[in-house]
Amino acid sequence: MADSQKQAVSQAVTGKCTLLTGGPGVGKTTVVNSILRILRAKGVKATLCAPTGRAAKRLSESTGQEAKTIHRVLEFDPKTQDFKHNAENPLETDLLVCDETSMVDVSLMHKLLSALPDSAAVLLVGDVDQLPSVGPGAVLADAIGSGVLPTVRLTEIFRQARTSQIIVNAHRINAGLLPHTSEPQPPDGDWFLIRSDTPEQIQERLIKTLCERIPARFGLDPIADVQVLTPMNRGGLGARALNVLLQQQLNPQSQPRIERFGWIFAPGDKVIQNVNNYDKEVFNGDFGRIRAIDTENSEVRIAFDGREVVYEFGELDELALAYATSVHKAQGSEYPAVVIPLATQHYMLLQRNLLYTGVTRGKRLVVLIAQPKALGMAVRQIGGQRLTRLRQRLIEASV
Repeated sequence: MADSQKQAVSQAVTGKCTLLTGGPGVGKTTVVNSILRILRAKGVKATLCAPTGRAAKRLSESTGQEAKTIHRVLEFDPKTQDFKHNAENPLETDLLVCDETSMVDVSLMHKLLSALPDSAAVLLVGDVDQLPSVGPGAVLADAIGSGVLPTVRLTEIFRQARTSQIIVNAHRINAGLLPHTSEPQPPDGDWFLIRSDTPEQIQERLIKTLCERIPARFGLDPIADVQVLTPMNRGGLGARALNVLLQQQLNPQSQPRIERFGWIFAPGDKVIQNVNNYDKEVFNGDFGRIRAIDTENSEVRIAFDGREVVYEFGELDELALAYATSVHKAQGSEYPAVVIPLATQHYMLLQRNLLYTGVTRGKRLVVLIAQPKALGMAVRQIGGQRLTRLRQRLIEASV
């Protein structure tokens, strides 16, 4: 274990509040597991949570301990439209571990910390260099930037991780360097850059890559295993246009088909939830697959991480197709493979933290299909800082 990891373990085991940050391959999971092992042996009760279902599932798999979404930990009550756990009814826990903290907005973090008993410690884990939360604030960045909370930043890429071009190139992008691509590109590699001249060429190559090359070379299912991540929702390479195109390519024959709220839905389609639905326990950013459409009863059955949820036709405005989605929506998720189109038409959103977040979603394979100028812009441009008062308030509170 590296010195920085030992420091993180020591700080979390003895301290009241610890922030742990670092990119892929630097051993955040190892640190969290070590902390939990030590504290379990001491009889400490730990509560594990993450902002999305997928992130909670990953945390559970990596620690061997149950992890829930923040909403489930706090127990949302549909009658009061608020959480059951709060300052008056705190959680029964000795340690709260929250993963993917960069995704948590200021309102939800306030609710979570308010529900902690005074005796409990907290460990906030996340990658501060990723995109900030979809909701308001930049909680993790502000907490670290304040300098008043004990923070451990892991930077050393471990030997086994150095063999992954995904991890190496993610760190290059984060440092403002162009990703390294071997020429010729090895057929069994995990990182591919397909240079393209025009948006039309990008679209054509994206379809061929997703529908033919990846399934043939890697044996991956283009719907279940591969996610197209695009910087924008609009335009020819935006999520909306690509979804229509990819549905035609990947699920053209499935019946029955219904049209609602500007989308055509069919059994087998991949969909994404766009708002929090506490009654159904499905939250903004959750991915699902349509299992069946019952036209007689006007119902759609959708599987979210193995759990089946029923939607009435009138509720389908909460959903969109998800063959392609924005990088923002993919935060907290991991996929066996991601395909990312980058064109200069995306210039408004071509920023380093967006590209970094996108490429770190891929576990086995990342394919960039890019105009070279667009890739250069994305690596060079640093995203604007959000204007919040949290950093100043933390500093003032510590004086």
